[in-house]
This record gives sequence, C-alpha cells and structure tokens, in this order.
Amino acid sequence: MLELNVNGRTHTVDVEPEMPLLWVLRDHLNLLGTKYGCGISVCGACTVHIDGEPVRSCTLPVSEALGTKIVTIEGLSQDGLHRIQAAWIAHEVPQCGYCQTGMIMSAAALLAKNPKPTDADIDKTITNLCRCGTYARVRTAIHALAEDPAPIVPKNP
Repeated sequence: MLELNVNGRTHTVDVEPEMPLLWVLRDHLNLLGTKYGCGISVCGACTVHIDGEPVRSCTLPVSEALGTKIVTIEGLSQDGLHRIQAAWIAHEVPQCGYCQTGMIMSAAALLAKNPKPTDADIDKTITNLCRCGTYARVRTAIHALAEDPAPIVPKNP
C-alpha cells in the first residue's frame, strides 16, 4: 500500500511502485483531467505539479512521488475555475482541448515562479505539444495574466 498526497488529501493505493503516476491518478483515484498523450514524456498532456514543479506523470513511477505534494488540474483551484482556466476561455485558447490541462498546469508553474514572463520565458517553459497549434493564444493568455493578476472573467459564448 502506498500513501499519496494528491490535491491536499491523503490517498492510499494498492499498486506496484513502478506504475506510472498518471495511471494511479486516472485509474485508481479517478482524476481524469490529467491526460495520456504520448507515454514518453514528450507531449506534456500528463503534466501535474509535484511540490510546485511541473512534471510529466506518464513515465514517473508512483514511488518517486511518495512524500510529495501532488496537484492535478482538479486541485488547481478549490473554487472550481482557476484564473488561468478563465484566461484560457477569455482568449479562446483551446480548440480540441486535449492538451489544455497539461498546458494550464505548465502555465501555472511558470506564473508561480515568474509572474511577468517574456515570450522567451514562455517558449522555454511551455514545451507542451498542441496539435491544433494554439501556441500564440497560449502566449496571449499568459501575458494577460501577467499584466493583471486579478481573476479574469471569461467571455460569454
């Protein structure tokens, strides 16, 4: 039995220590916001925070996450809609949306460390892949968050 701190709650799971964290989150804790994309830590759809750092969970053995604080997209905001999610909506970032939870988690980690990132900072940090090519909108949303730290109100569709 392994004990994990996920989204501020302690969970006990009966899994092999080498099981990737992604599958523990999805299959054992039913946290489906973290997505499977490539399985080789390239695309970033599986990005979660471990002790505040963005980590690709598809190849990380769950045993390496023991004793840490894990945050998934579900735990990013206790109130439901995080300001980054609101910025994504306001700037119409998602198209298909599959990669967006990983993108949002990467953006949250970037803004926590660097509240006013440059384009170069964003390009260096947000290495998630997006088949729809929404990179310019991601950059716009991140810059909007940097300019106004107040919560962003999404546009009504």
